[in-house]
Amino acid sequence: MFLDPLSNLDDAESRSISPENFTGEKGGGGKATEGTGSRPARDLGPGWKISPSVRIEPGQIFDLADIAGPGTIEQIWMTPTGPWRWSILRMYWDDQDIPSVECPLGDFFACGWNRYAQVSSLAVCVNPGSALNCYWPMPFRKRCRMTVENLGDEPMVLFYQINYALGPVAERAGAFHAQFRRVNPLPYKEVCTLLDGVAGPGRFVGTYLAWGVNNNGWWGEGEIKFYLDGDGEYPTICGTGTEDYFCGSYNFENQETHQYQEFTTPYAGMPQVIRPDGVYRSQTRFGLYRWHLTDPVRFRKDLRVTIQALGWRSGGRYLPLQDDIASVAYWYQALPTRPFPKLPSREALEII
Repeated sequence: MFLDPLSNLDDAESRSISPENFTGEKGGGGKATEGTGSRPARDLGPGWKISPSVRIEPGQIFDLADIAGPGTIEQIWMTPTGPWRWSILRMYWDDQDIPSVECPLGDFFACGWNRYAQVSSLAVCVNPGSALNCYWPMPFRKRCRMTVENLGDEPMVLFYQINYALGPVAERAGAFHAQFRRVNPLPYKEVCTLLDGVAGPGRFVGTYLAWGVNNNGWWGEGEIKFYLDGDGEYPTICGTGTEDYFCGSYNFENQETHQYQEFTTPYAGMPQVIRPDGVYRSQTRFGLYRWHLTDPVRFRKDLRVTIQALGWRSGGRYLPLQDDIASVAYWYQALPTRPFPKLPSREALEII
């Protein structure tokens, strides 16, 4: 399933890319003679943390990794400075010239509001003080290329490590994909599209939402819908409510405190609730994730995923909401990747 049996003895070769070994070559770590640690290591010399991080200038696209396959990315750790929504992670598989992953760093790691929140799940962990980790297996046959773009106004300092294995990839292994979208505000009576235009075969494996409410009252009555393999007006899979999809219930409410209750579990969570402060932070914002690790949504030809934004109005009627919804959809599919919708502009990405 999600983790290969650790007791299996195979012929794969472990490798790791970091600022101490930019290429991941065998025996190539700790050889740097200059880097962001040059000054504190000036009395010690090579091998003493001379290049632990990189500096990415405003507007610069930095190459994190360029690996010849076959192989599998097994874990990614990084801790970036600056606004996470303005740091764009991209991944390219097998010499494709369009990315299969294009997403702000924070949202990719289930922290979409430029603020730390602990996440303790199997696919993603976010740990003190700003440590972003993912464990999605990412197989590639010919090549893996990763980049980070700094859209901010200030230089970005990035510590990172990419752990991977070189070795055969299963014949039917799909390529990992992640796509970011944002709509703010959602037009009245429209559904929020999390993913469409995807061609199979594939498996949908996860959702992250950074949801900002623009109304008073409860906001999570809406249903998520999965349209599979030619579904028309009606989907094959239809949820029963937003908190239900994220494996909660009854407004995520703590019945003793009558407040939203944050939670983080292996498969689903709401690790972040940003509450109004009575002055300038006027709206409540939520971060939610749902990983389909044991229940992937399988599709053969095509896939579309939508979610409704629904609250309540007078007379016990539903109220279509006009909220701020940023999303990341995660899935595996056979290559090639279809082009993604254009990433929002810097201003449209901004959290304000």
